[in-house]
Amino acid sequence: MLTTAQAAGSAHLTFTRSGSQTVLTRAFATSPAKLIASNGRGAACWVYAATLGGGLVGGDDIQLRADVTAGARALLTTQASTKVYRSLRRSRQSLTATVDADALLAVLPDPIVCFADADFIQTQRYDLHADASLVMVDWITSGRHAAGERWAFSRYESRFDIRRGPHRVFVDGLVLESNVDAVVARMGRFEVLLTAVISGPLVSLAAVELVNRISETSIERGANLVMSAAALRDGGALLRMAGTSVEQVAHALRSDLAFLSPLIGDDLWSRKW
Repeated sequence: MLTTAQAAGSAHLTFTRSGSQTVLTRAFATSPAKLIASNGRGAACWVYAATLGGGLVGGDDIQLRADVTAGARALLTTQASTKVYRSLRRSRQSLTATVDADALLAVLPDPIVCFADADFIQTQRYDLHADASLVMVDWITSGRHAAGERWAFSRYESRFDIRRGPHRVFVDGLVLESNVDAVVARMGRFEVLLTAVISGPLVSLAAVELVNRISETSIERGANLVMSAAALRDGGALLRMAGTSVEQVAHALRSDLAFLSPLIGDDLWSRKW
């Protein structure tokens, strides 16, 4: 019998500061999880998470743990959108991360794309030191709308729990279920939903500026992109977006997170959009 650390779909990363750089001192994954580490960029280490089949099928359970030790800077991203294929069995994905003092973790995946009749649940738990910094993005599209599928999955669930020491900074959950809610009607013209959290001393100024700017921007009737921002209890920011296209939301996100490029050593989005 496999242990928890060796279970199918499990992965573990440890990022450690070495001089002015961040290096991977542990990188472990079992199929179907796959981890691809790139060359360091500045002080940060980049890792791309993927699956061997290019997406999640029924019964997959991806469990990723990331530890960012004191002073390290890490980026977790994906090679492409995370596809969740049609299945009668539920697929799962989880991320559990600890971020130590003066460290930075940026979690910037491509969006999740649930095919018709897909059943998917994901959870994310972040435990932050008082002086840790986190930038987290999570977003979902309506599915393969070019193929006539719009919000046609059977169930989608996403939950976040972010804590700084003993205090909970942000907790949130979203459940979309076709046989319970009129999902298509509720979404209207929108094809993308996005949630982002920006928190910690390395990004505190950017968080304040983002909340102030978006709070002062009026929302036009019939707008193709709607954004809101709110301050978190630790001085960070919660950003939400709804848009009519992935490209539109992606460009807005790239602009709003432009402050991150110097911290992770490069502009991630220049290779995508």
